Amino acid sequence: MRSKRFFVPGRLMMVLSSTLMAIFVAVGIQAQAPWQILGPDGGDARSIAAAPGDPSHMYLGTTNSWIYESRDAGAHWSRLAKIEPTDDLIIDRIFVDRQDPNRLYIGGWKLDGNNGGLFISTNGGTKWSPVPEFVGQSVRSFAQSASNPSLIFVGTLKGVYRSPDKGKTWTEISPAGSSEIHEVQSLAVDPKNPSIVYAGTWHLPWKTTDGGVTWNNIKQGVIDDSDVFSIIIDPSNTDIVYASACSGIYKSESAGQLFHKIQGIPSTARRTRVLMQDPVDHDTVYAGTTEGLYKTTDGGKNFKPMTGDDVIVNGVYVNPQDHNKVMLATDRSGILKSNDGGITFTSSNEGFSQRKVEALLVAHTAKPGIYAGVANDKNFGGVFYSANAGATWRQVSEGLNDLDVFVLAESSDGHIFAGTERGIYEMNPSISSVWRADNKILNNTTKQVVTYVQKKKVVRSVVVKMPPKALTGAVYALDLKGDTWLAATSQGVFTSKDKGESWQGGPVLGVKEYQTAAVDGHYMAVANSTTLAVSKDSGANWEAVTLPSGLANLRKVLFTPDGVLWVGSREGIQFFNPTGSSWTDFSRFPMRGIDDMFLDAAHNRVFVSSRSSDMVYAIDPVQKKWKHYHAGYRVNLVSSDSDHIVAASLFDGVIKGPQSDEVIASK
Repeated sequence: MRSKRFFVPGRLMMVLSSTLMAIFVAVGIQAQAPWQILGPDGGDARSIAAAPGDPSHMYLGTTNSWIYESRDAGAHWSRLAKIEPTDDLIIDRIFVDRQDPNRLYIGGWKLDGNNGGLFISTNGGTKWSPVPEFVGQSVRSFAQSASNPSLIFVGTLKGVYRSPDKGKTWTEISPAGSSEIHEVQSLAVDPKNPSIVYAGTWHLPWKTTDGGVTWNNIKQGVIDDSDVFSIIIDPSNTDIVYASACSGIYKSESAGQLFHKIQGIPSTARRTRVLMQDPVDHDTVYAGTTEGLYKTTDGGKNFKPMTGDDVIVNGVYVNPQDHNKVMLATDRSGILKSNDGGITFTSSNEGFSQRKVEALLVAHTAKPGIYAGVANDKNFGGVFYSANAGATWRQVSEGLNDLDVFVLAESSDGHIFAGTERGIYEMNPSISSVWRADNKILNNTTKQVVTYVQKKKVVRSVVVKMPPKALTGAVYALDLKGDTWLAATSQGVFTSKDKGESWQGGPVLGVKEYQTAAVDGHYMAVANSTTLAVSKDSGANWEAVTLPSGLANLRKVLFTPDGVLWVGSREGIQFFNPTGSSWTDFSRFPMRGIDDMFLDAAHNRVFVSSRSSDMVYAIDPVQKKWKHYHAGYRVNLVSSDSDHIVAASLFDGVIKGPQSDEVIASK
């Protein structure tokens, strides 16, 4: 799981009205077709498993409570079930019963550390039931006995549990309240003797030989305080045990009495999250690390890298019917598939979309299509483009240097601009899919020069050219309408009159960071969570707007064609008339916590969404009515193409809704 947390630019939403005091009429929700996930494919894959005897039937666990299924060995994926209604269950373990392929087990946990659970399905994964004993527990590991499949074991932050009847009843077999055997990250059961169990904790490995009556610390040869992520036992020689830890990979040839550290994996890849032994050739072991996949073919004497160090491996699966077929569950790059024993890998993500889309653009000019910008995905992220309404996508990130993308905008000549964590980038899709930086700041100044002509004093204004600087801050908003463009950044507010070749600006009202911006002719507006500023002269001068009492946490500003500024905030939507400096509260509108608003100029309506909701509202600013749509996914951003509502979900990529030109009718 990624530990890095990025600030997501505040996306403030507003609603418009030409006659601000008019009454808005809400429209009841009607039966609507389910929204479709478009992609981009890929993202975070956490765990992977296959049905015993049928390696083409695969299951995939995610970081947002969903489980996927494939019937063709991962060539195509489809959503099978959402294990919990929330979006924060990390499905770290998937196991298909050795005797009954319709019986599945899932172990999961949540980032708060004290939540998660064990879930069981008896119908192939369509429906799931939580195991009462583990409700609220963080389940980190799972194992089933090979010699007695009725015996299953679960490791949690509290300890080790055993069930003799495939999960119907449970007994804690580690000492209750133990100060040592807790935070159990990995489990392994001796394939010949189910009374022998290995437990890897966040502080060294442990072993029982009597089914949990007594436990012994098996730390000989292991660096102190090592987190043990994975343990495997060689089925042909159970004295051979491998353990992976934060300090490296260890091997024991004495059933854990003594370990020695295996060489060959760089210390930078010390977090080996998973070990997987080849089911045919037991001298071959794969090690999935936070910096790539490694492989040994001589029982651990030599490991060599099989992928680049930019691949974070969470799960490894080796096809028992063809051990050259290897699949990886990874952060950022989803599922990677190899048909040659890991020598080469290709993406195998069709139908699997776990992207966190932070920027969404439906382009209409030079190269129409959908652009999606993502955060946190480094070289597997950046910007993705679809020319066929989301049916297929391709990555167009060359030149972005692995930067997170926070906003995308299209100029009138069809160029695409990306606001990133370090400045603005431009791409001309008619010529190339390579981005170039547009970050030149030219803040020329004007000074008064006094001269005398025939003894008469003459005062002239002279433009003094200052050395150029670079815009290197985070860019959260871009509005490219009109002759003067506007950018809201962490370095201040900037305008451009030469189509992005140069920018002028800086802090506004003594404030650097602004997260939302809007342009309407010569009128401009920028805001952060507590400050709203407007300009009536294309950004030459700015003035503060006094906020109404109770209005706080601004997230989005938007001008409607009638010149009214909509301000979206935690409290809902407010209207500001820049010409009269007056406010009107849209108190009847039901949504609060507004995060995004989009003006669909073709159909003269405003779409409104909130990250805390799976609803999208379409507001007719003329008729003063609205309609709401149930997307089924928490919505981060909202837009539209010529036919449908297009949105970015919070965790599931781009989604497409119903016809966007549908008439909004009153009750």
